[in-house]
Amino acid sequence: MLVLTRKGNQSIMIGDDIEISVLEILGEKVRIGIQAPRSVPVFRKEIWVDIQRNREEEAAQVDEALNRLKTPKGP
Repeated sequence: MLVLTRKGNQSIMIGDDIEISVLEILGEKVRIGIQAPRSVPVFRKEIWVDIQRNREEEAAQVDEALNRLKTPKGP
């Protein structure tokens, strides 16, 4: 993990297209701004974890449905 120190109104660049800016520091809270192309999804981590969990559940449901289709049914 790369650790950087930034002050208010300073930024870091990720590649050529993503800029992370420190907008405001209020006690223990830091407000950041993210400029990225629309093709790059940006989520808070807790939301990203929920999305990944939902994708895994949906994939399991699809696998289960496909397995039921493959299993021959009795007379």
